[in-house]
This record gives sequence, structure tokens and C-alpha cells, in this order.
Amino acid sequence: MIMKALWLVLPLISSVRSQTSCRCLAGDQCWPSDSDFSILAGQVSQPLLYPKPPAAACYPTSKPSGNCSEVTDNARNGNWRSGQPGSMQSPNFETYIHGNGTIDACYVNVTLGYKCKQGSVPVTGVDAHTISDVQAAVKFASQHNLRLVIKNTGHDYLGRSTARGSFLLWTHNLKDITYNEGFVPDGAPTGESRSKALTLGAGVQWFEAYNAAETNGRFIVGGLSMGASVGAAGGWIQGGGHSAFSARHGLGVDNVLQFTAVTASGEYLTANAFKNVDLFWALRGGGGGTYAVVTSATYLTHDRVPLTATYVLANFTTPAIAQDVTTEFVKIHPGLADAGWGGYSFISPLGLQLFYIAPNVSLDNANATIQPFVQYVTNATGGPGSNNLQAFVVPFESFYAWYVATYTIGEQVGESLELGSRLIPRETFEKEPAKMAQAMLSVNSGVTINFVAGGAVSKPDPESMGLNPAWRKALGHVLFTENWAEGANITEIQKAKQRVRDYVRILDTLTPESGAYFNEATLYEVNPQKTFFGSHYAKLREIKAKYDPQSLFVVASGVGSEEWDGSLNCRHK
Repeated sequence: MIMKALWLVLPLISSVRSQTSCRCLAGDQCWPSDSDFSILAGQVSQPLLYPKPPAAACYPTSKPSGNCSEVTDNARNGNWRSGQPGSMQSPNFETYIHGNGTIDACYVNVTLGYKCKQGSVPVTGVDAHTISDVQAAVKFASQHNLRLVIKNTGHDYLGRSTARGSFLLWTHNLKDITYNEGFVPDGAPTGESRSKALTLGAGVQWFEAYNAAETNGRFIVGGLSMGASVGAAGGWIQGGGHSAFSARHGLGVDNVLQFTAVTASGEYLTANAFKNVDLFWALRGGGGGTYAVVTSATYLTHDRVPLTATYVLANFTTPAIAQDVTTEFVKIHPGLADAGWGGYSFISPLGLQLFYIAPNVSLDNANATIQPFVQYVTNATGGPGSNNLQAFVVPFESFYAWYVATYTIGEQVGESLELGSRLIPRETFEKEPAKMAQAMLSVNSGVTINFVAGGAVSKPDPESMGLNPAWRKALGHVLFTENWAEGANITEIQKAKQRVRDYVRILDTLTPESGAYFNEATLYEVNPQKTFFGSHYAKLREIKAKYDPQSLFVVASGVGSEEWDGSLNCRHK
């Protein structure tokens, strides 16, 4: 009975799907029956999900079906969006673009005059609260050859957490958090050293993990976003997981001690340095949603230390000043990375914004380190009285104090966008600062430098895990976005995406042998296997074949995705 309402918002995708090489989608004759779903419902702890686009509550416009005010008030709130099974942080991934350019969507702005359609939002799924829920969902999807998608918060720039006509495994409510003063990985030999560790369920978000670490007097390397939209045990860690503290403590994958996961067969297992070692290798940087459903990740924690935050804002009044200051800015990064600094900056032809932190560095020492650059910018932008520069240094007693002051307010989601990026090697910062500056300034909308590499990131053996080896040579990750307004037509969207492609080519020319961070990238890479996984691709493909021989887990540009068509629903013959 509930299933009948589905056809009101989702047109029949196909009247028949007899090809065994294709997934079974909602609307196909092979789609599970109401009886099949009733059996599944009896196997899981929560009622089955029937996700809707987040704005569905505002339709029909003459008599909204739900609380439309809640939608409009929270459309850009990452925490709210993460709590909606049908919502993505970037709403363009909720839409579906047909071959003729028409768009199925459900827009928050009801004055645009469109009807609400299901788009790419999954049509049914499991709200997993237990491991057995995950196992039941995976087995059901495998048995019925469904297009399975896995989602926690929906913070994903490649649309890997959603698909038209698909079956959803929502891990958002796997919220267990356990602190262990003497953690030893399962299967470790007697005498293995113990670690102060935090085990996080697949649904835990970083703000929850930071609260837990602080409660136990510890610090944990994790992700950052306004609106708390990044998960701690999903795509972030499986893609590598960068942090403002990476130069001091490494990437997320350098800090994870153990995973638990459910494989495509429904088996629940542990992966660490002693058990299922190959899977542990792959899950550390080989991409999320590809090898198994991760149900928890255990992280090494660190001592709490004070930090000093540095803020610099400069206006560029001419292209020559922009080039001069940006070149000097590039030059200072190797030394900052060696000292454990990290953070984020934004550069455009109009100016520079720097937002860096120095862990365990005093106010005086941080000020002495950054002052030469500040003086250079002052002189270049017109002197002390020009009002083209603001710079200040602020001490914080801990990461948590800085995080609460900086990231617990504000909005950073709810916009449709396409993102492109490149990992920039240390060698480029050192030997070609002017070329790097010129490349970044050619992006009219500006670029963000995620200063999240070098230092401790460069030290591990590149072959010790599945992470793209390009990370070990990188000093920063440069990215850029192109946005479009809600309701934009296909021509406007294609123009924005083409600009991203053009910018990627510019950075690729600067760093032809580097790569990109799989979690922050474009879907339109020419060679995604090389760009995202480098020399590790062949080994990752072998591991996937071992743990997921039928390729139940397939995501855009992920390992094994080249075997499927553009929709990821049908295998190439």
C-alpha cells in the first residue's frame, strides 16, 4: 500500500529489465514485491524508509503535505540535512537530469513553479540501528540485484550516496561511541602496545566525536565543516581524511587502528593490521562505498595541546599585486608545514584570506613566524595606512576551544555545485611558486588551498595503505567550485561544469604527475583511476574482487566503476 504512493512521484524507469547485467530499479518488473519488503521489514529493527526529497513537505503548494517552514528555515543547515534520509548536502545530487536535458527535482523555492519529483533520491531503504540491520539490507539488495547506495550525512561531492530508483542503506543512526584507555586491535599478538583510542559508529559525525574526545581529555584528528555535515567513519576516512592538524598528526588514515564492516555476502568482520589485512589496506584511502559497509572505525587519540590561530585578509588592487603577493604566499608553505601548521586559505584575483593554526606554538612564536609575510603583504598592498590588510593572531587553550569558536555556527551546505581539485606537490611550492600563483589566479571564482599535507603526512611509506601515493608528496590540496542557482536550466548547469573542467586542465598542466583527493573532486576526470588512486589502482581492484565479487558496491569514479555504464546500473558487455 505504501509502495503505490511511490509511483506518483517516480515515473516507471523501465517496463522490463531482463538483462542480468543491469541492476533492478524501482519501476522495473523485477523490483521486489510488497511481500518481499514485508519480509525485510520483519528482519530489521526499524520501519522501512521511504525517503522523499527534503522539500517534499512544501508540496503541493496549494496544501503543503508537511512543515514547509522547517524546510525553508533549515535548507542550508548541514546537521538538519544530515538527519533527512532523502537529503544531500549538495542538492544537485537530489535531482535527476534526463538525456534530453529536462530535470526532475523538488525545489525548496516553490515560487519557481515546478512540481516536486523524486529525482535521484532513493525510493526505499533500511534505517540501520544495529549490525544485523546492515546485514539484512546488504543481503536483501544482493538477493534482488538492487542498486544499493550507502549514506550517513550525504556530505559528498560526487553523488555517491544517492541514485535514482535505488535502495538506501542509511547508517546515520549507528551512533555508538566508545573510549578505550588501553585499546589493542583484534588478533594482535601478546605484548602489542596499547593505545588510547576512540571507536566511532558509522553514523557518528565529527562534532560528536570531538565532544567525546574532549570529555575524555583527548584530541582526535578529524574533519571540519560548517553545519556539522561530515561523518567520522564513512567516506571521509575511506577517502583519506584530511585535517587542519594533518601536518602534525597525519591524515585520518594514518590514525585509524581498526574497522568493522559488513561485506557483500553479509559477513561481519574486523579489518586491522592483524586481521583481514588486505581489506584494512584498501579501506585506508581506497574510497568509500566500494569494498564493504564500514560499521565502525577506531582512531588513535592524542594529547590535548594549545594552539595559535592566524588570520590574514588582504585586498589586491591590481593583477600585478595579486601575482606578487600570491607568489610570496606560496613560498612560505614548506616552512609552515615543517613546523606543523595547517588550515585553509582562499585566493582570488581580488584578494587573499588565510586561516591557519599552529598546534603547540605560543602566540609570540606564531606571530614571529607569520610576521615577515604580513610585512611583505603590507608593503605590497600600499603600506600600513592603505586599509588593504588585516592580520591578527589568537591563542586557544585547545583544538576543541578553537573548534567551538569557529565551526559550530554558520552554514556551508544547501547549494548546487561542481567541484574540481588537485594535490599540489611540495616540489611545486618550492620550485614553481610563480607558476602556481598564476594558475590559481586564473580561476576567476577563486581557489581554496586546503593546507593539510606535508609534515607528518609525508612520513609514512606510500605502500603501507591504499591511499593515493600522491598524498605523500603533496603539501596542499587546491580546489575550486562553480555554483548554480536552484532551478537553473541544463544550459546554465553545463556551463558551470565546463568551467570546472577548464580549471582542472590548468592545474593538471601544472602538476601532471600528481592526483586529486577522491572526496573533493569532479566527476569529469579524464582518468579517474590514475587521478584518485595512482599506482595502487590494480591492487585495490583485486581486493574489491575478493570482498565484493559481484560488485554490489559501486560508486561514481570508484574502484571497479569503469565496468559499468554512466548510470552505474548496467555492466558494459
